[in-house]
Amino acid sequence: MTERTLFQKIIDGEVPGDFVHKDDICVAIKDINPKAPIHYLIVPRKPIPGVHEMDEMKDWPIVTHLFKVAKGLAESDGCEGYRLQFNVGEKGGQIIPHLHLHLMGWK
Repeated sequence: MTERTLFQKIIDGEVPGDFVHKDDICVAIKDINPKAPIHYLIVPRKPIPGVHEMDEMKDWPIVTHLFKVAKGLAESDGCEGYRLQFNVGEKGGQIIPHLHLHLMGWK
């Protein structure tokens, strides 16, 4: 059995998270080490380890949804500009092996 990721534990309520969005496909939480005034992690409920492990047919619609959620959060928070970022692999800065989209915004 594979060990569950930190994000799975947050989604399941075993570890606290500061949620700003929840739906059937993903959640968004405040980053505990923000790099911008607004810094959210948008995490699919499905535990996809990373970009390279994505299934083309099943997982790309999930990524599209992550972008839609990011756009909606940026708009609702009044961001005048924002950055969307996936970190891929340990050398690319991915700390948790569970795909997630960073939304970093400024007002």
